[in-house]
Amino acid sequence: MLPDAGHPERGRFVRDQVDALRRLPGVDVELYEFPPGGVALIEAARWLHHHHGRRARSTERLDVVHAHFGLTAWPALAARARIRGLTVHGTDVRHPRTRVATRAVLPLMDLVAAPTPELAHELPARAARRRRVEVLPCGVDMERFRAIARTSARAELGLDPRAPCLLFPADPTRPGKRYDRAVALARDVPLHTLGGIAPEQVPLWVNAANAVVVPSDAEGFGLAVLEALACDVPVLATPVGVHQQAMDGVAGTLCAPFDVEHWQAAAAPHLDDPDPRIAGREHAEQYSATRMATRLADNWRELLQRGAT
Repeated sequence: MLPDAGHPERGRFVRDQVDALRRLPGVDVELYEFPPGGVALIEAARWLHHHHGRRARSTERLDVVHAHFGLTAWPALAARARIRGLTVHGTDVRHPRTRVATRAVLPLMDLVAAPTPELAHELPARAARRRRVEVLPCGVDMERFRAIARTSARAELGLDPRAPCLLFPADPTRPGKRYDRAVALARDVPLHTLGGIAPEQVPLWVNAANAVVVPSDAEGFGLAVLEALACDVPVLATPVGVHQQAMDGVAGTLCAPFDVEHWQAAAAPHLDDPDPRIAGREHAEQYSATRMATRLADNWRELLQRGAT
């Protein structure tokens, strides 16, 4: 998930988790990331073997090696560790090609994590051969995602300060995110997207929008919804991933199967309001990167104390 010029957003949610882990007492984290592709997987295994394998200069095993996405767990096996963990994220479990490799590596893990109970239930029973599957999402960075005055956000982005607009918080080329639904909802209202947007700019785009629309077919977790809630920005989303739990009881939001007329009716009050806001931050806080990192570290410590090898 190494970012590049075309995809500066790639892997940011994992780096947010790493940052949160580094703020915890007694946790020292080394991050190793690499670009997508088969060649990069091979090179990653070589690098990890050289720096953390049996013939590396240091004979000390790492306490924990934790991978994100199923394919990444394979090169991670080259590093010596007392315990091994893996967080799956959805495509690695559901994609016809990658799910085979993901399922094959699960029995080698001491800790298997999924971001939602629903995704955890999609894993085969043998994933829990050594330990049950834990629900351990990465979480939202509550410091980066916060309410910013809509006029200020639009001024910094060069947007019309008065005209309403919607935000589709994903790359429109990703079919499962359903950009086509967002276009049908928006009609003649400007619809902005986050494909190729630098992570530091994303909070501005969220706060600039009258509402965030997430009409996905499926989500491994649903971080975009939590980011909108953290900014107190209205959000409309399908009931997938963590959406329903996170949005439950938040007035001014909609979590429902996509129906263009229903969604347009729900969006209309926000488009008519020059500065619509909701009380969503408290709900997002339940899934903060700090809370989720603490839970992950607690699982590591429990396994280490039990002497997992």
